[in-house]
Amino acid sequence: MNQQYPSLSAQNIVAFLQTLFDNCNDAYLGEAVTVSQHMLQGATLAQRGGMPDEVIVGALLHDIGHMVSPLGTFAIDDTWDRHHENSGARLLAGYFPQVVVDCVRHHVAAKRFLCATQPDYFDRLSQASVHSLQLQGGPMTADEVAEFERLPNLETILQVRYLDEAGKCPAMNTPGFSHFAPQVQRLVDAHLQAGY
Repeated sequence: MNQQYPSLSAQNIVAFLQTLFDNCNDAYLGEAVTVSQHMLQGATLAQRGGMPDEVIVGALLHDIGHMVSPLGTFAIDDTWDRHHENSGARLLAGYFPQVVVDCVRHHVAAKRFLCATQPDYFDRLSQASVHSLQLQGGPMTADEVAEFERLPNLETILQVRYLDEAGKCPAMNTPGFSHFAPQVQRLVDAHLQAGY
Protein backbone atom coordinates (compact mmCIF):
# COMPACT_ATOMS: atom_id res chain seq x y z
CA MET A 1 0.00 0.00 0.00
CA ASN A 2 1.15 3.54 -0.77
CA GLN A 3 1.21 5.52 2.48
CA GLN A 4 0.67 8.81 0.66
CA TYR A 5 -2.42 7.47 -1.16
CA PRO A 6 -3.94 4.84 1.16
CA SER A 7 -7.21 4.56 -0.82
CA LEU A 8 -5.37 3.42 -3.96
CA SER A 9 -4.61 -0.20 -4.72
CA ALA A 10 -3.12 -2.23 -7.54
CA GLN A 11 -6.73 -2.76 -8.67
CA ASN A 12 -7.63 0.92 -9.02
CA ILE A 13 -4.36 2.80 -9.64
CA VAL A 14 -4.78 2.63 -13.43
CA ALA A 15 -8.34 3.97 -13.23
CA PHE A 16 -7.10 6.76 -10.97
CA LEU A 17 -4.41 7.68 -13.51
CA GLN A 18 -7.03 7.65 -16.27
CA THR A 19 -9.10 10.12 -14.25
CA LEU A 20 -6.10 12.41 -13.83
CA PHE A 21 -5.46 12.43 -17.58
CA ASP A 22 -9.14 12.96 -18.36
CA ASN A 23 -9.43 15.94 -16.03
CA CYS A 24 -6.13 17.76 -16.43
CA ASN A 25 -6.17 20.41 -19.12
CA ASP A 26 -3.51 22.59 -17.54
CA ALA A 27 -1.03 24.26 -19.84
CA TYR A 28 2.38 22.62 -19.71
CA LEU A 29 5.19 24.85 -18.47
CA GLY A 30 4.55 27.67 -20.89
CA GLU A 31 4.53 25.26 -23.86
CA ALA A 32 1.86 25.05 -26.56
CA VAL A 33 0.55 21.70 -25.22
CA THR A 34 -1.21 20.60 -22.05
CA VAL A 35 0.43 18.41 -19.42
CA SER A 36 -1.60 15.43 -20.65
CA GLN A 37 -0.74 16.04 -24.31
CA HIS A 38 2.94 16.33 -23.43
CA MET A 39 3.05 12.97 -21.65
CA LEU A 40 0.91 11.24 -24.29
CA GLN A 41 3.28 12.50 -26.97
CA GLY A 42 6.30 11.04 -25.17
CA ALA A 43 4.57 7.67 -24.79
CA THR A 44 3.44 7.70 -28.42
CA LEU A 45 6.96 8.42 -29.66
CA ALA A 46 8.32 5.63 -27.46
CA GLN A 47 5.73 3.19 -28.78
CA ARG A 48 6.39 4.18 -32.39
CA GLY A 49 10.08 3.60 -31.71
CA GLY A 50 9.42 0.06 -30.50
CA MET A 51 10.66 0.79 -27.01
CA PRO A 52 9.85 -1.51 -24.08
CA ASP A 53 6.86 -1.02 -21.78
CA GLU A 54 9.05 0.49 -19.04
CA VAL A 55 10.12 3.33 -21.33
CA ILE A 56 6.63 3.86 -22.77
CA VAL A 57 5.01 3.97 -19.33
CA GLY A 58 7.89 6.02 -17.88
CA ALA A 59 7.34 8.60 -20.62
CA LEU A 60 3.57 8.46 -20.13
CA LEU A 61 3.82 9.14 -16.40
CA HIS A 62 7.03 11.14 -15.98
CA ASP A 63 5.20 14.42 -15.28
CA ILE A 64 2.28 12.94 -13.32
CA GLY A 65 3.52 14.93 -10.34
CA HIS A 66 2.25 18.10 -12.02
CA MET A 67 -1.27 16.66 -11.66
CA VAL A 68 -1.00 15.68 -8.01
CA SER A 69 1.51 18.08 -6.48
CA PRO A 70 0.19 19.94 -3.44
CA LEU A 71 2.30 22.85 -4.70
CA GLY A 72 0.40 23.10 -7.99
CA THR A 73 1.57 23.19 -11.59
CA PHE A 74 4.74 24.95 -12.74
CA ALA A 75 4.23 28.41 -14.19
CA ILE A 76 6.65 30.20 -16.50
CA ASP A 77 7.00 33.07 -14.02
CA ASP A 78 7.87 30.81 -11.08
CA THR A 79 10.91 31.81 -9.05
CA TRP A 80 11.13 28.51 -7.13
CA ASP A 81 11.02 24.82 -7.97
CA ARG A 82 7.85 22.88 -7.10
CA HIS A 83 9.63 19.46 -7.18
CA HIS A 84 6.89 17.75 -9.19
CA GLU A 85 9.20 14.77 -9.74
CA ASN A 86 9.00 13.90 -6.04
CA SER A 87 5.20 14.17 -6.00
CA GLY A 88 4.99 11.86 -9.00
CA ALA A 89 7.40 9.29 -7.58
CA ARG A 90 5.47 9.22 -4.29
CA LEU A 91 2.23 8.53 -6.17
CA LEU A 92 3.67 5.63 -8.20
CA ALA A 93 5.81 4.01 -5.50
CA GLY A 94 4.38 0.69 -4.41
CA TYR A 95 2.42 0.16 -7.64
CA PHE A 96 5.08 0.16 -10.35
CA PRO A 97 8.48 -1.44 -10.90
CA GLN A 98 11.36 0.62 -9.56
CA VAL A 99 12.53 1.50 -13.07
CA VAL A 100 9.29 3.40 -13.76
CA VAL A 101 9.40 5.17 -10.40
CA ASP A 102 13.05 6.06 -11.07
CA CYS A 103 12.17 7.55 -14.47
CA VAL A 104 9.67 9.83 -12.74
CA ARG A 105 11.90 10.65 -9.77
CA HIS A 106 15.00 11.41 -11.84
CA HIS A 107 13.76 12.95 -15.09
CA VAL A 108 14.51 16.46 -13.81
CA ALA A 109 17.99 15.45 -12.68
CA ALA A 110 18.48 13.79 -16.07
CA LYS A 111 18.05 17.17 -17.76
CA ARG A 112 20.68 18.65 -15.46
CA PHE A 113 22.94 15.65 -16.18
CA LEU A 114 22.60 15.91 -19.96
CA CYS A 115 23.22 19.67 -19.91
CA ALA A 116 26.45 19.00 -18.02
CA THR A 117 27.66 16.07 -20.12
CA GLN A 118 26.41 16.79 -23.66
CA PRO A 119 27.30 20.32 -24.82
CA ASP A 120 24.58 20.37 -27.50
CA TYR A 121 21.75 19.17 -25.24
CA PHE A 122 21.11 22.62 -23.76
CA ASP A 123 20.46 23.94 -27.28
CA ARG A 124 17.52 21.52 -27.64
CA LEU A 125 15.70 22.95 -24.62
CA SER A 126 12.66 25.13 -25.05
CA GLN A 127 12.54 28.54 -23.38
CA ALA A 128 10.36 27.12 -20.59
CA SER A 129 12.72 24.20 -20.08
CA VAL A 130 15.70 26.57 -19.82
CA HIS A 131 13.80 28.55 -17.18
CA SER A 132 12.91 25.47 -15.15
CA LEU A 133 16.51 24.22 -15.46
CA GLN A 134 17.71 27.30 -13.61
CA LEU A 135 15.12 26.78 -10.85
CA GLN A 136 16.18 23.12 -10.60
CA GLY A 137 19.85 23.90 -9.98
CA GLY A 138 21.31 24.30 -13.47
CA PRO A 139 23.69 21.79 -15.05
CA MET A 140 25.14 19.25 -12.64
CA THR A 141 28.53 19.64 -11.03
CA ALA A 142 31.18 17.00 -11.70
CA ASP A 143 30.40 15.36 -8.34
CA GLU A 144 26.68 15.27 -9.11
CA VAL A 145 27.39 13.75 -12.54
CA ALA A 146 29.51 11.00 -10.98
CA GLU A 147 26.76 10.19 -8.48
CA PHE A 148 24.01 10.23 -11.13
CA GLU A 149 25.99 7.87 -13.35
CA ARG A 150 25.76 5.22 -10.62
CA LEU A 151 21.94 4.99 -10.82
CA PRO A 152 20.94 1.41 -11.70
CA ASN A 153 18.31 2.48 -14.27
CA LEU A 154 20.34 5.26 -15.85
CA GLU A 155 19.82 4.31 -19.51
CA THR A 156 16.04 4.06 -19.17
CA ILE A 157 15.89 7.34 -17.25
CA LEU A 158 17.82 9.07 -20.05
CA GLN A 159 15.58 7.54 -22.73
CA VAL A 160 12.56 9.01 -20.94
CA ARG A 161 14.33 12.36 -20.67
CA TYR A 162 14.88 12.52 -24.43
CA LEU A 163 11.19 11.71 -24.94
CA ASP A 164 10.32 14.45 -22.46
CA GLU A 165 12.04 17.07 -24.64
CA ALA A 166 10.48 15.64 -27.82
CA GLY A 167 6.88 15.69 -26.57
CA LYS A 168 6.03 19.36 -27.03
CA CYS A 169 4.50 19.54 -30.51
CA PRO A 170 1.08 21.24 -30.70
CA ALA A 171 0.30 19.60 -34.07
CA MET A 172 0.98 16.01 -32.97
CA ASN A 173 -2.00 13.68 -32.64
CA THR A 174 -1.82 10.89 -30.09
CA PRO A 175 -4.11 8.23 -28.70
CA GLY A 176 -5.55 8.88 -25.24
CA PHE A 177 -4.50 7.32 -21.95
CA SER A 178 -6.84 4.36 -22.47
CA HIS A 179 -4.68 3.23 -25.42
CA PHE A 180 -1.74 2.78 -23.05
CA ALA A 181 -3.76 1.52 -20.07
CA PRO A 182 -3.13 -2.19 -20.84
CA GLN A 183 0.64 -1.57 -20.76
CA VAL A 184 0.31 0.40 -17.55
CA GLN A 185 -1.74 -2.42 -15.99
CA ARG A 186 0.80 -5.04 -17.13
CA LEU A 187 3.55 -3.25 -15.25
CA VAL A 188 1.37 -2.87 -12.15
CA ASP A 189 0.51 -6.57 -12.30
CA ALA A 190 4.15 -7.58 -12.84
CA HIS A 191 5.17 -5.50 -9.84
CA LEU A 192 2.46 -7.12 -7.73
CA GLN A 193 3.43 -10.62 -8.86
CA ALA A 194 7.07 -9.92 -8.01
CA GLY A 195 5.91 -9.67 -4.41
CA TYR A 196 6.65 -6.03 -3.70
